[in-house]
Amino acid sequence: MSSASSPSRPPAPSTRRVDPLTMEVVELIGEVVARFYADYEEAAGAHALTGPQARLLSLLALEPLPMRKLAQKLKCEPSNVTGIVDRLETRGLVERRPDPNDRRVKLAAPTDEGLRVARDLREGLHFAREPLAGLSAEERGSLRDLLRRMLDA
Repeated sequence: MSSASSPSRPPAPSTRRVDPLTMEVVELIGEVVARFYADYEEAAGAHALTGPQARLLSLLALEPLPMRKLAQKLKCEPSNVTGIVDRLETRGLVERRPDPNDRRVKLAAPTDEGLRVARDLREGLHFAREPLAGLSAEERGSLRDLLRRMLDA
């Protein structure tokens, strides 16, 4: 049977060709992500935190969140989040509070010290800040808009 008479279907993933520009962009994004995580781990280590503890604390600095929502944002199991919150709570960086909208739900929230550490973590990220400083405000705005489009796709 010839291929002309077979039903039309996309090529198998292994036979699809990706243009070189797309591959270069994908590789650059991967390198940026790797450098960002390395910088984040270094900033976290300066505060005797693990990367996941630092990321959770940074999320909570934006707003208190229930454990289930934290697990979704961190892409991990709720039981892992409970352990991370427990360790941060022991250090006085996070506290559990009742949700004002549903008192059955507990929110994890940063303490004043947790907010200070989260701010220090943000200020300790040099990888992104230094290269971005070399871009104009217009270029940074364009980059932001392109990244948002990629995330919304």
